[in-house]
Amino acid sequence: MDVNAAVAAAAAIAGLCTGVIAMLAFRWSERDQARPTRTSLHTDAVLPPGVDTVLSVLRSSAVVLDESDSVVKASSAAYALGLVRGGKLAVEPMLHMARDTRRDGEIRQVELDLPRRGTGRGEALAVSARVAPLGSRLVLLLVEDLTEARRIEAVRRDFVANVSHELKTPVGALSLLSEAVMGASDDPEAVERFAGRMQIEATRLTNLVQELIDLSRVQNDDPLEDAEPVRVDELIAEAIDRSRHPASTKQITMAVGGTSQAEGSAGGTAALHIWGNRGQLAAALGNLVENAVNYSPARTRVGISARRVSAPGGDLIEIAVTDQGIGISEKDRERVFERFYRVDPARSRATGGTGLGLAIVKHVAASHGGEVTVWSSEGQGSTFTLRLPEAGAVRDRSSTGPDRVDEDDDRPYDTDPNSEIPAPEVLP
Repeated sequence: MDVNAAVAAAAAIAGLCTGVIAMLAFRWSERDQARPTRTSLHTDAVLPPGVDTVLSVLRSSAVVLDESDSVVKASSAAYALGLVRGGKLAVEPMLHMARDTRRDGEIRQVELDLPRRGTGRGEALAVSARVAPLGSRLVLLLVEDLTEARRIEAVRRDFVANVSHELKTPVGALSLLSEAVMGASDDPEAVERFAGRMQIEATRLTNLVQELIDLSRVQNDDPLEDAEPVRVDELIAEAIDRSRHPASTKQITMAVGGTSQAEGSAGGTAALHIWGNRGQLAAALGNLVENAVNYSPARTRVGISARRVSAPGGDLIEIAVTDQGIGISEKDRERVFERFYRVDPARSRATGGTGLGLAIVKHVAASHGGEVTVWSSEGQGSTFTLRLPEAGAVRDRSSTGPDRVDEDDDRPYDTDPNSEIPAPEVLP
């Protein structure tokens, strides 16, 4: 009897202990659920009032760190730049700056070059980082991306250096030639020879200054305010007339063609109109034709073709200038539209080129809402193609316009410089 009572008492005590343990476990679980997690601590609740709103409108990348260097708040731009990974600041120099600022309360700023992670590109990411205390526990890091500003500054420096060099060459030549003329005042033949050279250098200087002026007018790629319908056939005729003399000297034949002639309609490209600035369009097409002539061997042909192509945003006018010249290598094709870039500097100087012609073409195309592209093969020739918006209202009033050509119509004249241009009009 006593044994049974003892067993019952022991069972009661064990049950009581189990209940107490279960109750404690339940209370502890409730306490854990109610306790703020590390993530919830690193939210707006720990930031001073209004700071989160200010950070959300800043253009700079913003990161807020707590006393343990964990990220409390980070903008999407900070993640995009790769500044934050796994809840930590991933840039060691910035982390050291944050610790120093937390220790002494001093504001610090530094410019850094960071590697572009995961992009496969070799150039560095230039940033300016500024660290300041935010209250007694937090540190604010603001990071400004300076990469584009650095690139623009480098382009500006290169441009100034190139302009200075290009101006120095003819100015120096004119100075030397003027001294030679003075020294040969008693030799009429020498004076005439030196004067002729002076005229060449003066012409080169004039062309350079004029192209610098033209480039400054179009390089902003701003929409045109004084645009008007411009006839394509007049632009082509003006471009051909501009290069007629050098083409004749090298016995280069210039041929004009278009799909309208292939269809047998009169007037050729007369029905095609481009919406834009006539002077800028004439300069752009003139530069393309002039380059084609200058870089073509003697007794070859330069073709100029125009057609209408369909595009999702509206019909375009496509003007292709094809030559049978020396061609452009693949690495040079990526840079031919840069200012002062020359595929063959010696040849460019011999032809009087300034290195600005294709840059002007690129900016004219952009400011007119179009583009310029190049196809080329070394030893076979090149094709530069301008695609510009058509003046649709003029086209609608024209009864002699050519049939529309789809954009994927693979015509040979804009891909192969050795193929025939449809029904060309040969101009000696």
